[in-house]
Amino acid sequence: MPAKLLKSLGLLFGLGLVAPTSATDFVGSSRCATCHADEHQAWQGSHHDLAMQVATPETVLGDFDNATFTYNGIVTTFSRRGDDFFVTTDGEDGKLMQFPVPYVFGVYPLQQYLLPLSRGRLQALSITWDARPKEQGGQRWYHLYPDEPIAAGDPLHWTGPYQNWNTRCAECHSTDLKKNYDAKTRTFNTTYEEINVGCESCHGPGSAHIDLAATGKLIGGKGSGLRTELAQRGEWEFPPGEDIARRRTVLTSNAQIDNCARCHSRRGTLGDYHYGADLLDTHRLSLLQSPLYYHDGQIRDEVYVYGSFVQSKMHMAGVVCSNCHEPHTAQLRVPGNAICAQCHKPDVYDSTQHHHHPADSAGAMCANCHMPETTYMGVDPRRDHSMRIPRPDLSVVMGTPNACNQCHIDQDADWALASLRTWGVNFRDTGQHPARAFALSDAGDARVLPELATIAQDTNTPPIWRATAIESVANTGGHREILQLASQFLYDDNAMIRTSTVRSLEALPLNQRYQLLRPLIDDEVTSVRMAVASSLAGVPLDQIPAAEAEALLALFKEFQSVHRLHADMPSVQMQLGLFYYNRGDLPASEGAYREALALNPQLVPAYLNLADLLRAAGREDEARQQLLAALAVAPQSGDTLHSLGLLETRGGNSDKALDYLGKAAALEQNGIRHRFVYAIALHDLGQPSTAIAELEKLLRQTPGNQEVLLALVNYNAELGRRDPAVLYARQLLQIAPNNQNYQQLLQQVSRD
Repeated sequence: MPAKLLKSLGLLFGLGLVAPTSATDFVGSSRCATCHADEHQAWQGSHHDLAMQVATPETVLGDFDNATFTYNGIVTTFSRRGDDFFVTTDGEDGKLMQFPVPYVFGVYPLQQYLLPLSRGRLQALSITWDARPKEQGGQRWYHLYPDEPIAAGDPLHWTGPYQNWNTRCAECHSTDLKKNYDAKTRTFNTTYEEINVGCESCHGPGSAHIDLAATGKLIGGKGSGLRTELAQRGEWEFPPGEDIARRRTVLTSNAQIDNCARCHSRRGTLGDYHYGADLLDTHRLSLLQSPLYYHDGQIRDEVYVYGSFVQSKMHMAGVVCSNCHEPHTAQLRVPGNAICAQCHKPDVYDSTQHHHHPADSAGAMCANCHMPETTYMGVDPRRDHSMRIPRPDLSVVMGTPNACNQCHIDQDADWALASLRTWGVNFRDTGQHPARAFALSDAGDARVLPELATIAQDTNTPPIWRATAIESVANTGGHREILQLASQFLYDDNAMIRTSTVRSLEALPLNQRYQLLRPLIDDEVTSVRMAVASSLAGVPLDQIPAAEAEALLALFKEFQSVHRLHADMPSVQMQLGLFYYNRGDLPASEGAYREALALNPQLVPAYLNLADLLRAAGREDEARQQLLAALAVAPQSGDTLHSLGLLETRGGNSDKALDYLGKAAALEQNGIRHRFVYAIALHDLGQPSTAIAELEKLLRQTPGNQEVLLALVNYNAELGRRDPAVLYARQLLQIAPNNQNYQQLLQQVSRD
């Protein structure tokens, strides 16, 4: 794009990214090409090289010959004047406006277009060009949300916060990005070293490397002058008599995987990126939890690659990204099944005896069975990198997908399971598969606590599963189990394990948390420290020794500093709001929640937290207004209806309370909290028999839920129903035979 137009865009829209920064330690990919010509040549034209480009006749792939696309009643026109490109579409106010196109985003299988808005924002247009060949359905404009009527003002509209390049996209599409967000004015002055993903995006700044080379002092490994070591492909061999290769030396570092995961994972950024650091030192990682993943760990939402890959046996065996992918071209090293044959002998695994499909058919492709695809963004199929065995048995009992039926869409899971049995494949662990434990945990069934604890303690299980199990124990109410796990894992070598252990302690009393977490206040990994800061925010500094108070205060300042770097994100404002609330700074907490709503007026959790704060401050009318505003945004929000029910209960409005709580209970699909509270409310408001009926429904869904059983014991005893009270009390003792309170309860109801 001509510099003159870029300058005019900056004046008109406040763009702050038209020139790279002037940092001295980044040298640019062209300098790297001087000595690394082959690697540079391989990189050129790759998806990394083309991650973001200035819009020119050569880089724009879409039809800008006055093409039109109609969505939600809005006709968008794509036009061109000379070498400049424009889009006429609905702006922030819903009115048609013409926008210049300064940049293209991505190249295949789709290409997006970045349009400028005020305050230095670049936004990714949701109408996207399908770059696939026409015979595959491509060469067309399409909308990323075809089934949702998204209008201006919706956070998912192209002008909304979730389509903002500065916040959501830029870090992984450019080199050494500096977001430079000013929270006071809500403006960006975003800069980068290179517009695309260049050499130094992965290898780190290259000036020291070049200086060493120029003075003849360059050596390999840590003597390279680069801050991260990526050469971890290793050497592999087939041990005698074995069909799967092994590394000759054990992989002792995740440096390469962590480096790739900086972008190829579902995560949030913590402060500035530090090359060569542990992934959790710079990012907050999402675990294998619903709704991001299925209960067996298969990808569900758009989670990218890392979370699935680190579940795999390949990862546990020492496979790294570059074993399969050539890092400079970003392509597979070899095509088809040959990529797997590097480590799996083809005469054993690439054979009809193994895959039971005709040679050269889709079913004979390793990846189709072990890495099934899920399509995101309408046209972008991505493979599940957990590389698992298809499990139609779990599909039958749990509804999780399986690769067999993703190909054989005209058949069901029962057919797939029967077919595998004819091949001699019989699954013996269907009832005990870890996926069953995680599903029951999500349903609140405390009987799975021992199994979850076993998963957490199994060092042969991938750390990401162990971390997920630790948090699941806490979410299922296993306070005793969490204390036992904490004693083992708070000092685990794996930062993911430590972080999840810290999070799992949230339900413990504050003084107990403080005693457990005090040694981790200066943990070497940022994710751990941030979790500690969040957990200990409520500690009164004037009630602990001065030296400890000073250390904790420093941690609190770091927490605020890290989060303020990302104050443009509504979720970060939510975290700050909760932190301030626990610190007792209610004005700051209220301000953070209101800022979250200013950034995203449809963020229901912000309304709920703000309403809870207002209610706690005695401002019940204002709290009600916030909840009603949330209900207007999301009429089917069970959480909002539930909160309204509790508010009306406290206000003595019984009929309104039951109406809201009943609606929340009817909407609940995950967990049982809303239905349980509704049953309790029925009892407390004079309908004990109806309450018992509701609790019995819950018990059928979660037979081991101790809260439900305890309520059933008490409510039946109140009504003089001795036999069911005794029955439920005995069930409690079966779950916790050493619980003295349950023993006394059984004795009491047995006498009545």
